Amino acid sequence: MIGLPEWHPIAVHFPLALVLTGAMALSAARSRLAGRHAAALATVGTWNLCLGAAGAIIAAATGLAAVVHLKMSPAAHLAVALHVKWAIFTSVGLVLLAVWRGAGNAQDSRPTWAFLAVLWMLSAALIVTGYRGGQNVYRYGLGVAEAAGSGVVLPRQ
Repeated sequence: MIGLPEWHPIAVHFPLALVLTGAMALSAARSRLAGRHAAALATVGTWNLCLGAAGAIIAAATGLAAVVHLKMSPAAHLAVALHVKWAIFTSVGLVLLAVWRGAGNAQDSRPTWAFLAVLWMLSAALIVTGYRGGQNVYRYGLGVAEAAGSGVVLPRQ
C-alpha cells in the first residue's frame, strides 16, 4: 500500500483541475452569453469549487505528511516553507470561498462580480502554489531521491 506522503503528487492535481474548471463555469454563468444555461453552469461551477476546496485540504494534508520525511538542504527548506505557506493560505481561502458559495447562495444562482474576483485571485494563488511545488521537485529534487535508487532514470538540470 502507498504511504500518505506518496499520495501528494496524485492529490495535487484534483484541486487544480476542479477549482479552475469551477472558476470557468461560474464565470460563464455570470456572462450574458450563458442565457438559459446559466443555472446549469452555476451548479457545475459550485460543485467543482466545493470538491476542489476539499481536494486542496487533502493535498495540503498529504504534502505536510511528505515534508516530515524529507531531508533537505537549507535552500530547499526555504523553498518548501514558502510552498507550504502558499498552500495553507490557498486551501483556507478556497474552503472559505466554497462555504460562501455553497452555503450562502442557491447553487444555480449567478455569482456576483465580487465573488468571481476573489475566486480568480485564489485560482491564481493555487497556480502559484502548484508552480512552487513543481520547483521543489525539479530544482531541488525533493521527493525523487528514493526513485533514483530504484533504477529509474531522472533528468538532470
